[in-house]
Formats: sequence, structure tokens, C-alpha cells
Amino acid sequence: MGLMLEGVYRPEDPAPGSADDGSFQRAKSTVRNWIAPSDNRSKLGRGRYHLYAAWNCPWAHRVLLVRAVKGLSAEIGVSYALPRRTEDGWVYDDDPAFGVRALHEVYARIRPGYTGRVTVPLLWDMAEDRGVSNESADLVRMLDAAFPDRGPNLAPAALVADIDAWNKDIYAGLNNGVYRAGFARTQDAYEAGCRDVFATLNRIEDRLSASPYLCGDTLTEADLRLFPTLARFDVAYHGAFKCNIRRLVDYPATWAYARRIYALPEVADTVRFDVYKAGYYSPSPQRNPLGIVPLGPEIDWSLPADVAPDTVRLADA
Repeated sequence: MGLMLEGVYRPEDPAPGSADDGSFQRAKSTVRNWIAPSDNRSKLGRGRYHLYAAWNCPWAHRVLLVRAVKGLSAEIGVSYALPRRTEDGWVYDDDPAFGVRALHEVYARIRPGYTGRVTVPLLWDMAEDRGVSNESADLVRMLDAAFPDRGPNLAPAALVADIDAWNKDIYAGLNNGVYRAGFARTQDAYEAGCRDVFATLNRIEDRLSASPYLCGDTLTEADLRLFPTLARFDVAYHGAFKCNIRRLVDYPATWAYARRIYALPEVADTVRFDVYKAGYYSPSPQRNPLGIVPLGPEIDWSLPADVAPDTVRLADA
């Protein structure tokens, strides 16, 4: 993914680091500012913020989902990276914000001598010419709060404790768990990650067997943080990351839930199954040395879910 060291971009092996026991270690986000304060929102609106994303990145997908369900496409522009990284990391054919070719050119604007990984998502404040954040969890919550009059309230006060509990559980066991399995360097590390993935999916299945969404009958932030992993599960994680004890389609309640979210307005436009396969099956000395991309599986996400989207309540803004 590349690294900036004292303002200079350096290509590096795309395989992530691992601990002495072979387990995957995710790097921490390095840009952790917040959106403009309420007393500086006179310029909040069309073109104020710009998002650097990649179709195959699940962390960027979270932010694209918030943008979609809250109807913020006019307010937040997006630059979409090409499916596969190059020696320049994430690269762009068309960047309407700064006209850059590579994402590290944007990171160089953050501050002189910037040091850190060059990752998506990255939200840029065009009015103040500053990087806001490259932490997806922060971006999901701040964008929801910054546009309270647009779309559903994704973190109603009465549900925040439940949302936070699900976020914590799902991140550790599933969102990051698939990477702990896929990037493991030892058998024990792989098995630990893989077993956590399916233990978490079992808990999710139990919950969704009794409720249309994780926190009841209301779509929340927790659902939008879970959905990107589900969308990639059968086409990528099941094969490329060896998370193959079961498939998403083997969980009746969770599979119906995933299709329910997919059917919500504008959500399908954030999904690119072909790009997921091309990205996760890209050439890798450890996982896929020949870079062969499988033809399958063929899965119909348009099948009706057990509850129609228009019968499920969205929280009021």
C-alpha cells in the first residue's frame, strides 16, 4: 500500500506486517482530525468535502454507504482508485479534486514531512485545504452527525451503546478477522482468525434470526460497518482468504439481511463484485502467486429478502 517517510513516498511489499507468532497486525490510522466545527459550517455543502476511495476497499465502502443512504453525493465528491495498486500505491485515472495520479500526492499535502501509510478512505476538506481523517470508523460517525437533516439518523442516542457493542465485536471477529485469517503466516494464526470469523457470524445469525437489523428494526451505523464484509465474503474472503468453513449464503437470516441492505436505494451502486475478485485475487507471493482470478461463484443478490426494504423503519433525522 506504500508508505510516506518524512514526506517522501516509498513503495513497499503490499503484504501487511505480522507479529512474531505469524498473526496479522493492522497499522493504526494516522490522520485523525474531525469535520469542521459547527461554527465554521457556513461553507458546508456542495463540494466542501472530497473522498478518496477504492471500490475494493471495505473500509472505504463503509463511508460510501453513509454517503449513499444519507443522499450526500452532491455534497461529497469521490475519486475512485483503479482496482489494483501499483508501485505508486492507489492510483487514479480521474481525480476531480486535485488532478493527481497517485494517492500519495494527496497525502503529501497533509503536512510537510508527513509519515504514515497511504490508505483509503481519506476525506479532504476542500474549503480549509486539510486532510480530515483516514479512519473509516470516525468518518462514518462524523458524516452522519454533520448532516443531521439528511437521510436517516444512523446513531440514535438510545441505540449508541448497542451500536458500539456490535461495532467492537464485529470489527475484532469479522471485519478484521478475515484479514487475520487471510494474512496469517502460520497455521495456528490462520486457524485462530478463521474460527473467530465464524464464531462472530454465528452470533450475528442468532441476532438476525430475531431482528431485521442488528439493533432492532432500525438501520444503523453498525449495519453499514458490517455490510462491506458480507458483500465480499463469498466472492473473495471464502476463497482468497481461506475463510471457507461456511459461506454467507449458508446463514439464512444473515444472507436475507445482506440482500435487504443491498436493496436499499443507492446501496447497490456502492458494490462491485467483479472488482472485489480482481483485487483480492491479485498476484501475491503468499496467497495467489499466479494471480488467477476465479470465474465464480455466481450469486444472485437481487433475490427478494424475507422482509421488504420499505417495511423496515429508518430512524428519523
